[in-house]
Amino acid sequence: MLGQFSLARFGLIVGGALTIMGFGAYATGHPTFNLIGFFYGIPVLLGGLALRAAELRPTPYRETTPPDIIALRDRAATATQNQIRKDVTRYRYGQEAHLDDSLQRLGLSPSDDERPILQTILETAIDGDYALVLEFSSPFVGLEVWQGQQEAIAKFFGPGIRVTLQQTEEDMIEVALIATPA
Repeated sequence: MLGQFSLARFGLIVGGALTIMGFGAYATGHPTFNLIGFFYGIPVLLGGLALRAAELRPTPYRETTPPDIIALRDRAATATQNQIRKDVTRYRYGQEAHLDDSLQRLGLSPSDDERPILQTILETAIDGDYALVLEFSSPFVGLEVWQGQQEAIAKFFGPGIRVTLQQTEEDMIEVALIATPA
């Protein structure tokens, strides 16, 4: 719940309001409110600006997840699939891209400039099993490189996961993390 709310936006709104109140109180000769605005408003405003600079927005869903897929997720999704879904669909701070550390460990991120960027996610069923589909913009890392790491991806996000890869458009790679029944 808290991950769906931008702390940066909260800091900017509260800090901005307190700062404006402080300047208004200074102009009208109210020293107590003036101090509140300066001693609380400005630091909270600056904190909000700092968070905004380090903010990574949630990854959007490609389409709304239907209720039958949600029920399948509740029954069959692995802990790793749930963790990935929760991590990429919330605000993050201090990271440059979703799953950047995972991509680097898998050898799919040669440099920060060449790192694949997660664009959307999709929850669906593939062959009756729950699947979390991650769609990456990958202009510098081709499908052949992804396919060379397919087994490593399955081991990294496993156990209980099989991986399929496909190129949907030029520079777009879909990684389907499919739960395998026990």
